[in-house]
Amino acid sequence: MRLEKKATLVSTSVAGVLVLLKMSVAIFSGSIAILASAIDSMLDLLVSLFNYFALHNSEKNPDSQFQFGRSKIEPLAAVIEGAVILFSALFILYNALLKMVHPKELAFMNESIIVMILSFVITAFLVLFLRYVSKKTNNLVIRSDALHYETDLFSNGAVLFTLAAISYTGEQLIDPILGIAISLYMIYSAIPLIKEGVLMLLDAALPEKDINAIKEILDTEPNIQTYHNLQTRESASHVFVSVHAVFNVSISLYDAHLVSDKVEDKIKNYFGDKKSHVLMHMDPYDDSELNGEREEW
Repeated sequence: MRLEKKATLVSTSVAGVLVLLKMSVAIFSGSIAILASAIDSMLDLLVSLFNYFALHNSEKNPDSQFQFGRSKIEPLAAVIEGAVILFSALFILYNALLKMVHPKELAFMNESIIVMILSFVITAFLVLFLRYVSKKTNNLVIRSDALHYETDLFSNGAVLFTLAAISYTGEQLIDPILGIAISLYMIYSAIPLIKEGVLMLLDAALPEKDINAIKEILDTEPNIQTYHNLQTRESASHVFVSVHAVFNVSISLYDAHLVSDKVEDKIKNYFGDKKSHVLMHMDPYDDSELNGEREEW
């Protein structure tokens, strides 16, 4: 089993435990901040299950229906997860504003504090694990899952602070105010995640530094006179590169193919653990103007 799939199983199990703990306390205490954290954990559970499904299907081999594979499931999962974070933040914001209008005193303070300390410790270990997997695999789904649990970690710490402050000062407005702060942070975190997933789904080009690295590889190959129609895109852990390379008209097809293989290997080595798909079109002359192609995109 891939490390990414193991990570989603671990996060799903942890989320299930946190939902039971937080929701029980939220119901009895009436805290909006704890309710916000409980809802976040419940969404974590649903999203982690969806992420497992996404990773399981994205690694399937291409077939007659999906000839380029199913790697687009991963950015789709990231967009859905970002949307879930966004809508849950709006729900928390609504409840926080409602409690400011109709305040209610919190109950079961000691039990609430104990549960939130336990939740904070469990979530902290999970975030460290997901960060490790994300750095090792560079997987967008795991990175989004780590972000989701980082949000949960932040809310757990904030809820602890709220409970302590209310217990010390007796000021009940601290609870909905913190709920508003958590919801705004969740919105702030969700937007970049949704943006990155959408750009992948729309086949946006690779970052400029990666494109420049590809150009440098092409420029330093003496057998390639020029090149045009360089196109790039990324889909989860897959990178796609296509380029028309112009060779001397006298070079043999065999030699041109050897040069293309060498360039393809250099590009694949640059992207490291990512699955690189490089397509080199071998042209005997520069036909970019004839075909109306642009040299740079």
